[in-house]
Amino acid sequence: MPLAKAVLIPGADDAALWLSQIPNSALSERYKVSSSSRESLQILQDKARFGEFLAQTGIPHPRTFTIKSFDDIAAIPFAELGRVFIKPANSQSFSRVVGEKGVWAKDRSKFMEAWHQLDEKGFKLIAQEYVPGSGADHYLIDGFRDGDGALPGLFARRRERLYPPDFGNTTYSWSIPLSEVGSALESLTMLLEKLQYRGIFSAEFKRDARDGEFRLLEVNTRAWWYVEFATRCGVNVCKMAYEDSLGLPVAPASRNYPVGKSCANLVSDIKSVLAQDPAARSPLLTTLGQWTRCYYHVFRIDDPGPGLLTSWRLLRRRLA
Repeated sequence: MPLAKAVLIPGADDAALWLSQIPNSALSERYKVSSSSRESLQILQDKARFGEFLAQTGIPHPRTFTIKSFDDIAAIPFAELGRVFIKPANSQSFSRVVGEKGVWAKDRSKFMEAWHQLDEKGFKLIAQEYVPGSGADHYLIDGFRDGDGALPGLFARRRERLYPPDFGNTTYSWSIPLSEVGSALESLTMLLEKLQYRGIFSAEFKRDARDGEFRLLEVNTRAWWYVEFATRCGVNVCKMAYEDSLGLPVAPASRNYPVGKSCANLVSDIKSVLAQDPAARSPLLTTLGQWTRCYYHVFRIDDPGPGLLTSWRLLRRRLA
């Protein structure tokens, strides 16, 4: 890199892993990072290890089963779990190859068939129960934990739409007060403390329609898609990572950030709306009203270049 010194912030899971090694390397004087240990990151990133770790903590989460052979599938209590799906231990590589975050399996035989095909491709896989509820039952807690264990940045969102519909990414969400995620925040705080976590995070919970319990689905260990949205609401976790990596005092953000603010990944959100059941879809005027009032990742009137480039790439892909 043509920089004498720099602070590095990961934007992908694998980047977070290799950046965690910099503090103990010859590059430590040149590059600064605010990072957890590699072991802690691997526990959070590997869904099999994450499920095993959560099972020891008492933190509510979906029942998870590591699959290494057909015998492991035979031991899964399908009748107790309702809907079950196959999920990769490493979602980043799985999404690149399969194009999905998970695969449905209607019964044990279909599960075995799907597992066999994915196992042949070299994927490490888990089975996980599906937590009942809608897309709007997903809650996200984003933030930053510094080297002293403090939480100077916390920001809560509620998802309304995602794409693809079953195992997709958030396409439209809005800010909510931390009081709405009380027990989820307690669970997350406990988890971060047990792992001695340091750095940027984004945790996803789903409120279980059966009992109202917030169940922890995953924790991203990097800057996430909506990191600028948090900054626009006053929670600048990238600035916090910069300060923490340089050993500077980390200025805490107000926990009374604006609520009811929304953000959309426009292209994906359009796909999400079109994929909805027409009977359950919000009125068009309601959706258009949301789009006129929200923040956008890419499409900006005051900075049209990225939006135009994205539109051209989408058009070129369609034409191809």
